[in-house]
Amino acid sequence: MPQAIVMPKLGNTVESAIILSWHVGVGDPVQMGEALCEIETDKATLEVESSASGILLARFFEAGDEVPVMQNIAVVGRAGESFDRLAPVPAAPAEHAAPRVSHDHSDEKPADKVLISPRARNLAGRKGIDYSETAGTGPAGRIIERDIRALIDRQVKMSPVAKAMLASGEYQIADKGPIDKRITKSDLAPSMPGASPELKAMPLTGVRKTIAKRMLESMQRTAQLTLNTSADASSLRGFRARLKSSDEALGLRGVTINDLLLFAVARTLPAFPELNALYENDRILQHARVHLGMAVDTPRGLLVPVIRGAESLSLRVLSCEANRLAAACRDGDVLPDELAGGSFTATNLGRLGIESFTPILNPPQVGILGIGSINLKPVERAGAVAHVPHIGLSLTVNHQVVDGAPAARFLAQLRKNIASIELLLAL
Repeated sequence: MPQAIVMPKLGNTVESAIILSWHVGVGDPVQMGEALCEIETDKATLEVESSASGILLARFFEAGDEVPVMQNIAVVGRAGESFDRLAPVPAAPAEHAAPRVSHDHSDEKPADKVLISPRARNLAGRKGIDYSETAGTGPAGRIIERDIRALIDRQVKMSPVAKAMLASGEYQIADKGPIDKRITKSDLAPSMPGASPELKAMPLTGVRKTIAKRMLESMQRTAQLTLNTSADASSLRGFRARLKSSDEALGLRGVTINDLLLFAVARTLPAFPELNALYENDRILQHARVHLGMAVDTPRGLLVPVIRGAESLSLRVLSCEANRLAAACRDGDVLPDELAGGSFTATNLGRLGIESFTPILNPPQVGILGIGSINLKPVERAGAVAHVPHIGLSLTVNHQVVDGAPAARFLAQLRKNIASIELLLAL
């Protein structure tokens, strides 16, 4: 009996994934556990393994398609077996790709049916093109969009300027309805909105597309308030210097200033449960543990892995976990569960020279701390002015559920803990 290969549900918040590439072609033998394709979610890049041994009878989606989780993406079975009942329902949400079935190589096109892609059929209908006698250049002789455009080019007269613009690949015939006249420059449109020889148009895909959507939703659905302050970084710098020159056997040389700050945040939050919380479905959910998210810059976009139970970790363990998670994000090996379940987030732009900024909430979390660079600040001491290194801190809260006063008290305590980081480690 043929068995469907399903787009896995990778975490509670993942709704879809993009197929990056297929490792196996239709008609190829596969073994249970063999990687069939590589997919990308808004959080990670993973491989989908076969849940059966046999022949890959069909692929319902191809590389580049965005597929909802728990949707059938392929079928494995014995050659010649029928798998029609396993095909996805043709109707799909607008943001996802419609299923495209790649059948077993033994399947043949019915003699009385023209194979044509939906996109090509729509274009032919709009332009009034008869494709019944056309030989398609797509898989299994299917007529695809380029075949219809070639028919349009042959059937309709075209001005030299329009022909040159089409040949450049930067323009296409605009979808304005049936063409009943000579095609001129005014009948063409850029191949992609904004395309021109001077501009490079790139569609939003994968992680970048998800980030764009979530950042907009965050600003639209929450009342964000940002408080800015700074903390004395003298102790922070001095302690970091001693760690860097400590006995290698202690395993503390790799501890960074960012690790020390994450440690300070994790030890401060338990006294401020209103900030270590989520707000969803008109409920405030306060966490007993600190599951600290940390923003990581990767080639694929911003990812936020979570250090679980951070309030109970030693500095060395927390540093090792932060380093492991950051490396996994950059290498594309981070697991979906490692990117979910955070109760508060910290993001550090100080290493890039940013003194202060307005971090955007990661809903449903109600708080996020932005960490800036360390700079000298004039401070009055014993009647004289001294220039003391201070680190910038920017706290954004959801003002729907967190008032300014408790947010300010959290920052005040965090400043004290940073200024006396060695005492905090002794607790």
